[in-house]
Amino acid sequence: MSAPRPLWIVTALVVAVLLALNIGALGAVAARAEGWGAFRPADWAALRFTLTQAVLSALISVALAIPVARALARRRFPGRGALIVLMGAPFILPTLVAVAGILAVFGRQGLANQGLSALGLPGFSIYGLQGVLIAHVFFNLPLATRLILQGWARVPGEHLRLAASLGFDGRAMWRHVEWPMLRQVVPGALAVVFLICLTSFAVALTLGGGPRATTLELAIFQAFRFDFDLGRAALLALVQAALGIAALLALARLTLPVGAMSGLDRPAPAPPGGTARALDATAIALAAAFLILPLSMVVWRGAPHLVSLPPQVWQAALQSLRVAALSVALLALFTAALSLAALYAHRAGRGYEALGMSALTASPMVIGTGLFIIAFPFIDPARLALPVTALVNAAMALPFALRAVLPALRRAEADHARLSAALGLGFATHLRLVLWPRLRPAAGFGLGLGAALSMGDLGVIVLFAQTGGETLPMQLHRLMGAYRTQDAAGAALLLLVLALSAFVLLERLIAGRKADHAGT
Repeated sequence: MSAPRPLWIVTALVVAVLLALNIGALGAVAARAEGWGAFRPADWAALRFTLTQAVLSALISVALAIPVARALARRRFPGRGALIVLMGAPFILPTLVAVAGILAVFGRQGLANQGLSALGLPGFSIYGLQGVLIAHVFFNLPLATRLILQGWARVPGEHLRLAASLGFDGRAMWRHVEWPMLRQVVPGALAVVFLICLTSFAVALTLGGGPRATTLELAIFQAFRFDFDLGRAALLALVQAALGIAALLALARLTLPVGAMSGLDRPAPAPPGGTARALDATAIALAAAFLILPLSMVVWRGAPHLVSLPPQVWQAALQSLRVAALSVALLALFTAALSLAALYAHRAGRGYEALGMSALTASPMVIGTGLFIIAFPFIDPARLALPVTALVNAAMALPFALRAVLPALRRAEADHARLSAALGLGFATHLRLVLWPRLRPAAGFGLGLGAALSMGDLGVIVLFAQTGGETLPMQLHRLMGAYRTQDAAGAALLLLVLALSAFVLLERLIAGRKADHAGT
């Protein structure tokens, strides 16, 4: 079945927008960037700190994820499924909400410092490298655990039964079974976490703690807001873009391919008890507490102040809803056009898919810098705050939506295309009656995820918005910076509720009650 001409026209427009967003913005940055002689000592410090915190965050997150993933793979207990689902929550959690929870636990007046004070021990500061690392581990420990857990799930039960019959102790088990699997999985997990931390902005903005803890993304923002030095901001953005591309290429070469492990799906033997059981239980309990406690503190501290929030917070929440609604509409258009084009373009299909996935290597701050430079001579950038933020948010969420929709689309087309052709169904009818019912769960997840990410984003908006046009994350950051702790606690809870509600409601609205039975 061939796609109609209107689809290709829409796809061409989407491709043009995405190319302009990526290549055009990067070109504007390169054209405006100052020479390398303008790279100051503070900029070199920001570059070093960016690499240092990204490397340490990746190493710590993956190192802690290994025992947690092994414990979850070996043990079965009530609530295990819910805990694994919880591992995905930080991904859709607004960054500043997580920061608010981390401050409630590890801040100057947090639970950890209160406990140390009660024991007569000196407290510690959350601000600086240690705070950035704690926040990044909070976000990326669950992700690394999920990735490594998939590796453990691929170890056949026959391998474990053979190891047990040969009398392998813990050291032999590690050497012959676990380590070979981890050599395949861990490099990929390290690469993903490193790339995520490389473009960290909101965490460094809130917990960075001065010039010694400034990332390149934060330095770009400071060049804009404090100095309005577009040339230096463009130079920093160019360095950030080059760093991201170089890191992606280098880490892709270091990542080992995942080898196949064949088996007959026989059940694994009983896991070891004694000390091993106690260590597994400890790893699971500590990981669960590390994830649940900050979120619980956000709810506990924010609930009493939710109804007494000032009007500007509610106005910012309304602005966030507008941005998220426009972002979801654009994301739906981008995902539909590129998915169908990738399906029906045959040889060129991989190109459309690669274009949609290119946002994984992009930095919102770099794109925002380029768009600001392009718009500044012609129009007040503040007037473009909403559409530009929504556009960039849609582009940033596009890879995740494509990863959800495209496999389901290809599977549905492979299963039903011949039957539709035999029945003489046209493209529109085939799409409406055959493909869409089977895509609804994937589309609901992808668009719900995009809505949640857009609700919690604090990136491009800080470059474009002026007073009165703030989103809720931007308003929350200002409340935290002004030490209005009660209002900040209420705003954090409001942001948490809105982001999670956007994800759940949009997913269920699009997926529908009978989506799980589509195709039966």
